Amino acid sequence: MKTKEKICWDVRVHPRARKRAITQHGENTYSIHVTSAPSKGEANREVCKLIAEHLDIPISKVRIIRGHKSRNKLITIEHD
Repeated sequence: MKTKEKICWDVRVHPRARKRAITQHGENTYSIHVTSAPSKGEANREVCKLIAEHLDIPISKVRIIRGHKSRNKLITIEHD
């Protein structure tokens, strides 16, 4: 039986950016630029989608644990 491991990222989100980007600042510290506005969870969805695309994993493996209404977020990424 395989165990699933989780990685935690501390993320600073920059909504309404001109282009989408992920920048690493430390071992598990990132800045994520998304083009969506932070209303109705649009930016949060785009953050999860961008991380999933960047890591080539399903979006269901990316979850926001803390900071749903803040620019500073704690995100967990599940992998096998």
